[in-house]
Amino acid sequence: MQQFDIVIVGAGHAGAQAAIALRQRKFAGTIALIGDEPDLPYERPPLSKEYLAQDKPFERILLRPAAFWADKQITVLTGTRIVAIDAEAHRVTTADGAAIGYGTLIWATGGAPRRLSCAGHDLAGVHAVRTRADVDRLMAELPTTQRVVVIGGGYIGLEAAAVLTKLGKPVTLVEALPRVLARVAGEPLSRFYEAEHRARGVDIRLATQVDCIVEAEGRATGVRLADGTVLPGEMVIVGIGIVPAVEPLLAAGAAGGNGVAVDATCRTSLPDVFAIGDCALHANAFADGAAIRLESVQNANDQATVVAKALTGAAEGYAAVPWFWSNQYDLKLQTVGLSTGHDAAVLRGDPATRSFSLVYLRDGRVIALDCVNAVKDYVQGRALVVGGARVAPDRLADAAVPLKEMA
Repeated sequence: MQQFDIVIVGAGHAGAQAAIALRQRKFAGTIALIGDEPDLPYERPPLSKEYLAQDKPFERILLRPAAFWADKQITVLTGTRIVAIDAEAHRVTTADGAAIGYGTLIWATGGAPRRLSCAGHDLAGVHAVRTRADVDRLMAELPTTQRVVVIGGGYIGLEAAAVLTKLGKPVTLVEALPRVLARVAGEPLSRFYEAEHRARGVDIRLATQVDCIVEAEGRATGVRLADGTVLPGEMVIVGIGIVPAVEPLLAAGAAGGNGVAVDATCRTSLPDVFAIGDCALHANAFADGAAIRLESVQNANDQATVVAKALTGAAEGYAAVPWFWSNQYDLKLQTVGLSTGHDAAVLRGDPATRSFSLVYLRDGRVIALDCVNAVKDYVQGRALVVGGARVAPDRLADAAVPLKEMA
């Protein structure tokens, strides 16, 4: 049986950063980084942007070159899926039955794309956008694809729609809620992005339910809606969120449900087991203390650093301000803070200029900003979010006054 001082399960942003941070902090023990994909750790956000658009080859989205892992004496096990944990014995088991022992386990598996439950969900031509293999399969089918249906109006769906539109494919986007980005943004931002996509030819169907995927000879040929309408499409892209990949942890007795529960230093309820990234259910100060999962590179990297510090004698609680970004067409959206639970939203600037911000407040305090092509607002607004600043809405709305003067 192989034995390591630290075993990291999951080789995405969180897992890779945990290994990197441990070596940066002079951890001298043995480290194994285990991923179920065949590739070395790579960036995920470009999959629905530059990689799908074929603007960046795979080599340019690797988190580190192959030589780095060998140089840092980090054992990277690719194509290896962990299916069970024996917390008492400090051992994990791979899908092919091999056992790997650990002193400390860091669980960083992220999640799997949430699948449709309707008929036809598993047909050829139905795609997710989560891994390099997902996008490679999708790109291989583009030459024979005339029309695309995207199911889900979140960031993944909108980014994929933007890229495929730029590649000349007619796209129909179906969203079950009354607006896109409904779970993460205020209505002005939703309406702005709907207008931008429609102006480029995307057919957006809101408050629309999917009945099934239509089939011919084992392949998808379209999407039937609840009202009987059939949207033709040889390619269907499903972007309806992820399911956290925590089954082995929960089966081993870890507390959790929608993710695995962790404390301020990312420890689970199991001895010597930490969890970080998309799958970690943690109390977040920027969500008013609620237990949430944050699906972002920022969260993955910052929680990885928290664990590395805890394992090298410098423990401190996770308190990073959340931030996100999305690129669609020539629009760069940058978000700081969490707008969930806001009771007021102030528009700063004019969406018609394609450069504006939406400032979210709760109980009179600034809790988040969505900034479209407005980098200064994003940079300066961070201090307002961190400080929970109280600023009069009419002052926030005055784009002539820099946000740094309101901190």
